[in-house]
Amino acid sequence: MDVLAPKQPKRFTRRSFLKLSGLSALGLAAYAGEISRHEISIERHSIHIPRLPDSFRGLRIVQISDVHYAEYTEPFFVKLVVHEINRLKPDVVLLTGDFISFGPLPQHFGARFANPCAEILQRIQCPQRYAVLGNHDAIVDAPAVTDALTTHNIPVLHNRAVPLERDGRRLWIAGLGDSCVQQADLGRAVPKASRSGNEPVILMSHEPDILPDVAKYNVDLMFSGHTHGGQIRIPFMPPMNLPTLGRDYVEGLFRVGPTQLYVNRGIGAVGLPFRFRCPPEITVVTLA
Repeated sequence: MDVLAPKQPKRFTRRSFLKLSGLSALGLAAYAGEISRHEISIERHSIHIPRLPDSFRGLRIVQISDVHYAEYTEPFFVKLVVHEINRLKPDVVLLTGDFISFGPLPQHFGARFANPCAEILQRIQCPQRYAVLGNHDAIVDAPAVTDALTTHNIPVLHNRAVPLERDGRRLWIAGLGDSCVQQADLGRAVPKASRSGNEPVILMSHEPDILPDVAKYNVDLMFSGHTHGGQIRIPFMPPMNLPTLGRDYVEGLFRVGPTQLYVNRGIGAVGLPFRFRCPPEITVVTLA
């Protein structure tokens, strides 16, 4: 009778390790580029504003930011975001900049995407919707982005404010020009009635790191984007590639003096079409 020799276990060679590592990297890239980049997270917060008139308590504000249309955010995904916003039935929608991208395509391509992006955003069903520009918009073609948005009934608040009125009381919505290109003017954007009176103001500023300066103007609540929340978050490591004026306040809620800040992670991506452990965000804030 023949005796079968026991099978020898396969050796885990350097070649096997490299092959497995390559497959893992490909799988991670596919997940970050196709799945994680399209997993919308709806973040809900109740924020108390002490001098808010009672008639505005319960006001529901929805914020999105950093669409980066076509480079790399696909039209179908922007439409999905709009569908989710409409399902939330907001009272006010704030769009905090970077509708298009500066790169990787040449600059004139980015400008072409402003109008198709605005066409989709026009489908947001909300009586009050306002926008500010981001640094990518300002660098590529600020007039083109502004024209696209306003043509599609989305006012751009460039260093100015508009009042919302209920029962004879006011809440101001203000917007700043982009700080990265030195177009922000807080003196023009924040109404005097808010700086020294009892009329609260909500400010849109694409870049969050100007919060200490904003607090000097007695702003009640500030909405920003710009950081993408870090976009790719490796476990046990800090965000690796944060932009100028987006390094101190990366995502979520903060406070300096009288001013509360919320930083949205954004919808799109820059640099690489990836998101990892940092999903696209729609923010819902209820004023209390």
